[in-house]
Amino acid sequence: MIPKGIIAIFIFAICNSTNLQAQEIDTLSLDVRELPEINLKGSNVKDPKKATILSAILPGAGQVYNGMAWKVPLIYGGFATNIFFIDFNNRRYLALKEGLFQLDDGEPNNFPNLNRDGLVRQVNFWRRNRDLNYFLFIGIYALNIVDAHVDAHLSSFDVSEDLTFRFEPVFENLWAGTNMMGLSLKINFK
Repeated sequence: MIPKGIIAIFIFAICNSTNLQAQEIDTLSLDVRELPEINLKGSNVKDPKKATILSAILPGAGQVYNGMAWKVPLIYGGFATNIFFIDFNNRRYLALKEGLFQLDDGEPNNFPNLNRDGLVRQVNFWRRNRDLNYFLFIGIYALNIVDAHVDAHLSSFDVSEDLTFRFEPVFENLWAGTNMMGLSLKINFK
């Protein structure tokens, strides 16, 4: 069963479909003097190149330049966490590698429950985790640079609190004489 509200919307769309026709816009007649003037000199526009260079030299400096200093603890927290896991994985890797060398030399090792194949698998596992954390470190560094660059580019955009949402009926002629009815959601940024 179709809800009554949807039926009412479609009836409204059909009744008002005669007024909804596409309008042709003459783009050549648009005069530059009619466009609103944008004044960026007095605003808080940041230079993306400067923000990128600052973040590349010192991670977080581009974010401070952009006025987003709250991101700096996140960046350094990511670096510190990653360094902790690099060290943790490296310690496990070295301990297991030493145990493998002791097993190969016939000496007792610190991992009596693992045979040679188990030790080799563990050594490879911890080495792979350590190496992946090096790539993650490079990724955090690159993300820091990209964030500063994009944030500086977006500093010139005017983000207004005034948004308007409207539902409007839509009636379109498609190919081969078929028609389509529906609702559209229009968002105006003022």
